Amino acid sequence: MTDPNLAVVVHAQGDLRIEPIQEPEPAADEAVVAIAYGGICGSDLHYWQHGAAGASILRAPMVLGHEVSGTVLAPAADGTGPSAGTRVTVHPATDGSYLGSAARFPHRDGAFARRVALPSGMLRTLPDGVDLRTAALAEPASVAWHGVARAGGVGGRRVLVIGSGPIGALAIAVARRQGAAEIVATDLHDLPRGIAAGLGADATLDARDDEAVAAVQADVVVESSGTVPGLASAVGGARRGGTVVLLGLQRAGDVPAPMSQVITRELHLVGSLRFEDEIDDVVAALADGTLAVDPVITQEYDMADALEAFGVARDASLSSKVLLRF
Repeated sequence: MTDPNLAVVVHAQGDLRIEPIQEPEPAADEAVVAIAYGGICGSDLHYWQHGAAGASILRAPMVLGHEVSGTVLAPAADGTGPSAGTRVTVHPATDGSYLGSAARFPHRDGAFARRVALPSGMLRTLPDGVDLRTAALAEPASVAWHGVARAGGVGGRRVLVIGSGPIGALAIAVARRQGAAEIVATDLHDLPRGIAAGLGADATLDARDDEAVAAVQADVVVESSGTVPGLASAVGGARRGGTVVLLGLQRAGDVPAPMSQVITRELHLVGSLRFEDEIDDVVAALADGTLAVDPVITQEYDMADALEAFGVARDASLSSKVLLRF
């Protein structure tokens, strides 16, 4: 390759660099993929801002990124997976590890680079109706799909989504596709509330209006803010006997929660983390047009401007999903 294989690498808290890395040296079951788009996730922001994402502590430089799409440059030597020229999105989990994760050491590098080697089992071929830009959202949409499914079905039910950032917004899109009778969404900022409405929320509320949120009394609440106030609002906004899905990742350690309300109102609290094989359903729904995700994309930046992109992505009043172009 004549152009350097540039990557987005976090070295430590507050230290994010665009720098060359080695060309990929694929194992027999790995394909080389030219990355086209990558979505900046909350975990990427946490590694940059705090040097950790939850309990995953950054101990060495790591390539970020797990929400990506691209084109196969060289197929896996063992004959598995898609052929050269195939457009793909990526399921970033394999063998208990996740792309761009510091959960283990040595860390698992991510895919924010021009060229990466990925296990062929991670690759999902894109149907003709799904472009590479949209396909970068397949991973976060799968997280939302899994979270909504954890409620045991939302068809014909009232749904409350706490926090309308990228995952919350995608949860709204999934709940609308799955036949929710009514969707109410909250957020602190005008931009995400507007995106929520555009994706199918019947009503939006300022997250600080505790009385209005508590009055919703939803059958299913999806807590996607990952904040302590959001957790309290989720419990308060659920009807008696309702289900609260904890989709937003809370901070590590003990977190205060109104457990007396959970007990006296017989609520069901359900955790949700990442996803399993839902990405196949998501790709199919993107292809047939029944899942809308494009309104979640608010900005695109060239990879060379990743530092600016990360700065915008951390401001929820200015952005939802920010994409990097590789």
